[in-house]
Amino acid sequence: MAKKASSFRNGAAAAKAKPSPKGVATIRTPLTQDPHAVRDTREKVLEVAIGREVRAFRKKLGITVADLAAATDISLGMLSKIENGITSPSLTTLQALSRALGVPVTAFFRRFEEERSAVFVRAGEGLDVERRGTRAGHQYNLLGHIGSNTSGVVVEPYLITLTEDSDVFPTFQHEGMEFLYMLEGEVTYRHGSNLYPMKPGDSLFFDADAPHGPEVLTVLPMRYLSIICYPQGSAG
Repeated sequence: MAKKASSFRNGAAAAKAKPSPKGVATIRTPLTQDPHAVRDTREKVLEVAIGREVRAFRKKLGITVADLAAATDISLGMLSKIENGITSPSLTTLQALSRALGVPVTAFFRRFEEERSAVFVRAGEGLDVERRGTRAGHQYNLLGHIGSNTSGVVVEPYLITLTEDSDVFPTFQHEGMEFLYMLEGEVTYRHGSNLYPMKPGDSLFFDADAPHGPEVLTVLPMRYLSIICYPQGSAG
């Protein structure tokens, strides 16, 4: 029997959903990340990048600013200015910090030199790839891939197409989280012991460690977006 998904309730006990006048669930407790926030525009300034790395390495060692000041013979005031990106440390100062923190001098420039990647894919130009579902007649079109990045998370966006030649395959299971968004056709999608009838515009977000996949191909052809994310260094 199909089980209807409750908006934002499963797996989010802290977030309370309140129906709006039109029946659309809204979040009452704020999420931790502001999607409209603007990061410090000074991030590309060398002093700011160095300061953030010095602070990060110090906290990783579990020492205070006073401890670092004593180990480097740099005043508390100067260290505070360095960590806050207010002043530019000399090479001698950087060398003292590198010895005390146990990192090479070049480590302080990591964030300043780090590139942020982007992948642009035109319509119809995604890369056809083979995954486990390919054997069941599921066409996977990879829409972009960025490996090592600043977030520590790998995200794989796929456009998946199922046709009359496709088989049901409700036993996918892999590490990470997955988000589905229906574009065309209809399907009854299984996640664990639950079944979700999905039509264009419907979405499903779930822990991919549980068995999941299309249980009933209701209306074909069918297309949906599948966005899989998992920690860097894991198998995915």
